[in-house]
Amino acid sequence: MYYFAKESFDIKEKPAGTVQYTETLDSRNDSFTRMHREAVKIKPAIEDQFRGIVRQAYDYSCGSAALTTLLNGYVGTQLTEQQIMNGLLKYGETEKIIERRSFSLLDMKRFVGALGLQSEGYRGEFSDLVSQGQPAIVPISYAGFKHFVVFKGYKNGRVYVADPALGNISFDETRFKQIWENNTLYLINVAPEHRKNLLALQDADLRHVDDATVNRYAFVDIQYPQFYMNKIADKASTIRLDKNMNKDSENYGKQEYNYLRLYYKSK
Repeated sequence: MYYFAKESFDIKEKPAGTVQYTETLDSRNDSFTRMHREAVKIKPAIEDQFRGIVRQAYDYSCGSAALTTLLNGYVGTQLTEQQIMNGLLKYGETEKIIERRSFSLLDMKRFVGALGLQSEGYRGEFSDLVSQGQPAIVPISYAGFKHFVVFKGYKNGRVYVADPALGNISFDETRFKQIWENNTLYLINVAPEHRKNLLALQDADLRHVDDATVNRYAFVDIQYPQFYMNKIADKASTIRLDKNMNKDSENYGKQEYNYLRLYYKSK
């Protein structure tokens, strides 16, 4: 009994976020013998989704969240969105902010100036945005809304942005040009030796899958021999003991095992 409990339950204290991954020898047979077992530490996907981004607290606060993200990730401040909002209200066009329930690039410029930093809004071509080699706040019109995001970088035909509402996302170049509002970008001038790289592209940013890729692999024809696919299906299935009711079968009336498989149709 002691051996059974010891092998079946792991009662040791584990670090937070740790799960035990176990793969049995044969899923068709009851067995406490394990082929492979290891501790795997996991974390919520949303942590990586919003890595380096200050998530907007209100539906109208994308501007303040984008500015907080840029200041913390590029300038190196440690400000909260609420502090930025208070500063924008104090140094920006307060009455207009309250009236339109949003912040403008002019409000950002005034507040950043109060912090002792130089900044400016520009209009340019897509090549100008890319050639700057630094993050910038850009206005976009997306899903029917005016929105501020932080441009992080461009690579292999894709534009990577820090979105205060959606997290780290990317658009193909053509789509980004369609939603980029008035080719406007907002830059904060920081001496090279004082710049932070918290908004630099990382490997995690480059792992994107578009609809075309999903469809191509989801509906691909079977490329393996049928007997091999049957073997895999048998191993992954459950077994039920049934009476053979096929009168043309040599085993008619006898008990035999049937493999129960699950099939998923694409249409």
